[in-house]
Amino acid sequence: MSGLERRLQILLDQERHSLVESEAARSGRSVAAVIREAIDLRFASDVAVRANAAAAFLEATSDEGGPGEDWADTKAAMESDLERRVP
Repeated sequence: MSGLERRLQILLDQERHSLVESEAARSGRSVAAVIREAIDLRFASDVAVRANAAAAFLEATSDEGGPGEDWADTKAAMESDLERRVP
């Protein structure tokens, strides 16, 4: 039995519907699955947000391929990235 228990009806303007429909076709999923994913992304739990941040941090600071930047360079790059993202 599916964990989906509630039915929701929404009205979308043509532009939003086209966007969702295009993504569904591109990804091989249903329109409903695309909308559920959008809801999950918008209302991600605090645990998921922290896990994603930790994964991004570990990826950015990995030493694959030999010695990388030192901590000062890495920190400066991260601060610069943060300044670009925060209005």
